[in-house]
Amino acid sequence: MGGTKIATSLGDEHGHVLASRVRPTEPSGDSLKDLSRIAGELRELIEAEGRTLSEVDGVGVSLPGPLDREGGRVLNPPNLPGWHRAPVRDALQEALGVPVAIDNDANAATLAEWRFGAARGYQHVVFLTMSTGVGGGMVLGGRLHRGVASSAGEVGHMPIEWDGAPCPCGLRGCLEAYIGGAAWARRLAEVTPAGSGVAERAGSSPPRPEHVVEAAREGDAFALAELERFNGYLARAIVHLTFVLAPQVFVLGTIVRAAGPLCLDPVRALVRDHVWDFLGRDLAIVAGELGPRLPELAGLGVASDAFANASDPE
Repeated sequence: MGGTKIATSLGDEHGHVLASRVRPTEPSGDSLKDLSRIAGELRELIEAEGRTLSEVDGVGVSLPGPLDREGGRVLNPPNLPGWHRAPVRDALQEALGVPVAIDNDANAATLAEWRFGAARGYQHVVFLTMSTGVGGGMVLGGRLHRGVASSAGEVGHMPIEWDGAPCPCGLRGCLEAYIGGAAWARRLAEVTPAGSGVAERAGSSPPRPEHVVEAAREGDAFALAELERFNGYLARAIVHLTFVLAPQVFVLGTIVRAAGPLCLDPVRALVRDHVWDFLGRDLAIVAGELGPRLPELAGLGVASDAFANASDPE
């Protein structure tokens, strides 16, 4: 569940999706009314596949934070009016009669990529979302690491420049203020030269990171310089995390997935040059595998982690 869309899916603990639907979020301002509608849609999806609720082991819900995972509540999400302290878990359990687990969207995406995507088979994983902002999740020793108040993985607010650019979180110098999609778009609006390939691709619209990627593929000098800046900050964050967590793999989403080798190759080289050899030698840095399937698999990742009773992903 996001601020703009809700994806519902029926599937199994291996990520096989039997059916899925996507619709606009359309919050009514009354969370209980919205949750009742979602429960009805889940019931319809199950019945349309010739199944019954008795065959369902559990429901996993991916939600924007902040949230109280243990209490099963979402806490004042900015894009869901009327949802402050919404009792997501209890309302859906009562309506459906099956166990429900919730988690924030970054953790849910991490679980999906670990169980069904690019991080399958690894026991020490860092996943970074890089779309509007920068989020993250960590699997350490084959377990999702949530930390205090389920707040582990807030990589986007790791400072990479003391007293640097302001971040919407209220701090300065956060990684998100340099490589988050919204922050990068604001920068591009200020610095994009009129004659650049980025400006040509943007046309009458404000320039965006996807225009940078497109222009860089054609060798545009400004676009290549912007990607070099992006890659440098991303590599700096990965180096810090490598020394702290010593993971086996970093899985990178959205912007990096779109850019492919334009980001992955230089980031890998920078990281190798700035970590000890035994940490970097076998470290995999890869793009997310699920792409547009991630929304339909995020909830299944949460459900699989909570209800599949498997210590290792398949």
